Amino acid sequence: MKEYDTYIFDLDGTLLDTLGDLSASVNYALRLHGMAEHSVDDVRQFVGNGVRLLMTRAIPDGENNPAFEDTFETFRTHYLEHSLDTTLPYPGIMEMLGELHKRGKRLAVVSNKLHTATKDLCRHFFAGFIEAAIGENEAAGVRKKPAPDTVVEALRQLGVGCEGAVYVGDSEVDIATARNASLPCISVLWGFRDRDFLLSHGATTFAEQPSDLL
Repeated sequence: MKEYDTYIFDLDGTLLDTLGDLSASVNYALRLHGMAEHSVDDVRQFVGNGVRLLMTRAIPDGENNPAFEDTFETFRTHYLEHSLDTTLPYPGIMEMLGELHKRGKRLAVVSNKLHTATKDLCRHFFAGFIEAAIGENEAAGVRKKPAPDTVVEALRQLGVGCEGAVYVGDSEVDIATARNASLPCISVLWGFRDRDFLLSHGATTFAEQPSDLL
C-alpha cells in the first residue's frame, strides 16, 4: 500500500473497539427511562454520526420523544464514566501505530465522539503516538464529520497540509469526510461496516488488517 507522511484516523471502529461500552451505555439509558433495549448489532448500525444521532436512532421516535433529552443526558453521563470498561484497541493497532511513529509519520485522530472522551481515550491508549485528537465540539466552531472541520483542525495542529496526508476510517461518514477534506481514504474492514456496504458508499481502497497500512 502507498506510504503517506500524515495519517488521520477515525477512532471508533478504526483504532478502538468501543462497541461494547457504547452498547452498554445506550441500553442503560433506555432501561432507566423504560424503553426497549437494543442488540449490539443494532447499536453497530446506529454509530458513526456522533452520540446525539446514535441516541436519536436508538430512542423510539428519536428527538420527537418527550423523554429524549433526559435519556440522552443519561447516556452521555454514563458513557463518560464507563468508556473504558471494555474498550480496547483492535488487534495489531498498537504495533501499526508504533511502526508508523518509528518511521516519522505524523498521526492524528478525528472523531464524532464527544471531544472530551476523544482526548481521554487517545491519551489513555495512544500517548506518544497520536499528536492531535479532535472530537465533536461544535461549540468551538468545529463541525462534526462529514464536515471537514475536524480534519482541518487536526492538520492545523500538526502543522502540515493536505499533501502527503491520508484519512483512515471504517464507515460511510469517513468516506464522505475524506472527500470533503480533499484527502484519499483507506477504508478498514475490521470495524463497524463490511466491504459491500463501504463499496456501495464509494470506498475504493481497503485495509483488511492494521499491518496493511504499513
